[in-house]
Amino acid sequence: MKVLLTVLNSKFIHSASSIRYIKSYCDDAFSNIEIAEYTINQQNEYIAREIFKKKVDVVAFSCYIWNIEQTLEIAQTLKMVKPDIKIVLGGPEVSFDGKDRLEKHSYIDFVVYGEGEATFKDLLFKIEEQEENYRNVAGLVYRENREVVQNQPRPLIQNLDEIPSPFVDNFEQFENKIVYYESSRGCPFNCQFCLSSTMKGVRYFSMERVKEDIGRLIDAGVKQVKFADRTFNAKKEHAMEIIDFIMSKNVEDINFHFEVTAHLVEDDMLEFLKDVPEGLLQFEIGVQSTNPHTLKAIDRKTNFDRLSEVVKRINSYNNIHQHLDLIAGLPYENYESFRKSFNDIYNLKAEKLQLGFLKLLKGTGLRARKDEYGFKFLDKPPYELIENKYIKYEDMMKLKIIEDLVEKYSNEENFENTLQFIIELYYETPFDFFEYFAKYWENNKFHEMSHSKRALYDILYKFYSDEIGKNIDVFNELIRYDFIVHNKNANIPSIITKNETIKLKNVRHDFLKQESNINKYLKQYSEILPKKLINEIHLEEFSYDIIKFIENGYDVNGIIKELSVILFVYDKDKKVFNKCKTYNVTNEIMKEV
Repeated sequence: MKVLLTVLNSKFIHSASSIRYIKSYCDDAFSNIEIAEYTINQQNEYIAREIFKKKVDVVAFSCYIWNIEQTLEIAQTLKMVKPDIKIVLGGPEVSFDGKDRLEKHSYIDFVVYGEGEATFKDLLFKIEEQEENYRNVAGLVYRENREVVQNQPRPLIQNLDEIPSPFVDNFEQFENKIVYYESSRGCPFNCQFCLSSTMKGVRYFSMERVKEDIGRLIDAGVKQVKFADRTFNAKKEHAMEIIDFIMSKNVEDINFHFEVTAHLVEDDMLEFLKDVPEGLLQFEIGVQSTNPHTLKAIDRKTNFDRLSEVVKRINSYNNIHQHLDLIAGLPYENYESFRKSFNDIYNLKAEKLQLGFLKLLKGTGLRARKDEYGFKFLDKPPYELIENKYIKYEDMMKLKIIEDLVEKYSNEENFENTLQFIIELYYETPFDFFEYFAKYWENNKFHEMSHSKRALYDILYKFYSDEIGKNIDVFNELIRYDFIVHNKNANIPSIITKNETIKLKNVRHDFLKQESNINKYLKQYSEILPKKLINEIHLEEFSYDIIKFIENGYDVNGIIKELSVILFVYDKDKKVFNKCKTYNVTNEIMKEV
């Protein structure tokens, strides 16, 4: 019997852990199981054709909101051309409506609901033995005499080490991929918008097993390990031991992503995190809202004061990227309440604010209470909220534009100083700026087209000129500074005015030949010849001491017009933070003029 486990990932860079855990669990009994991954960007016809060519007896699809529609079409095609093939669906998108799926779609033979490893293995035994009685396969939905039957749920696997590791060989399949990894299953919380609330308690793989897996992934040189643990730091000792092990491996060019609950991070863990190498870890922190009524309604326990303290402390270490999540459309969160939540989170100054929109996932508590909260949404993936009793459709559409601008301008960090300057001087809150910018963006129909990175500078410059227009010369210098910091060897957009009092190209070689300058500013490049070092630095003339202006909090009243030359040094070690260091080298340059 030949079996195929497959999935349509949202992007090529992703890899699915679910089908790999199922394969490893079944390998001892079934030797002819293959894995194949596709993406939602590939044509359904192509995927169906590729699966058909494998001549399998059983094909099992892992189903999610992003792939279910395509998966069903592919499954239907396969059943048409090969009626004897057994088609199995599993995963979160079919775990709560398995009976409905089989009643609607005659080409589906089985749905595995809940945790899938043991159920799928039992099912394979039945199929191989050609036994038509599936009544004792817990966690299965099937047909019996044209009637759809849903068996009793299967108990969760308590000893997760019973599932053999899928990370033991064939690491070439993970080349340049994001590897999803579990060190635990379940969540201690009961958030009503999340599917993790349907499984009670937290179960852990043994620390020995986790270290073996991580060690192999590190040795294989994967690009990123993304922990699928719903609350990685639910058990502090568990989390710290894993991070300590990762640090002990002295890894390079690998990033580890964790979902953490910030208010649970205690002071000893904060001290521990000080020593994490720059860029090694990435924390995703779900805040979702700061409205206490909203948090109570979604059963989310958060101490925002403690969360804020933790985020700011980690920020000060300059070594761990933090992504804070915010959800629009939750109960009791109207437009003004969302404005406050946005400002509360934005002002924590994490590296990213991920603004999402509520999805009424099957099986979640909020979906079950949709009438109580007046949730309006299309009952098809991704089940995204359109409006509710508290926030109307037109306001949700405003937030869509704001979300796009936050992603383009704030999360990419290319406009760090420019945005802070605009917000601090001309708007009461960050949300006020993004709201006003969104109106300008839409009025000028910028939302109807795609934009290059350079074009985003042009648009922000035009917005500032048209809508603010004050201190334009200072703004020009600041946006030019931001552009050079984040764009090595790039030509400055023509809308930005340059200063050319000094012919810096004529003096930069002499500047780089001075040993005192190398020792003071460029020690890490001491072995590189000046003519090659030119490619690693940039010299730019400004009308103000722009570095001092930034350090003084953008004080336009205290700024003095004076010729300044800034040295931009681009990091040769490709660090995550401080990719470009800047120095005022006016005195040294003037000696060469």
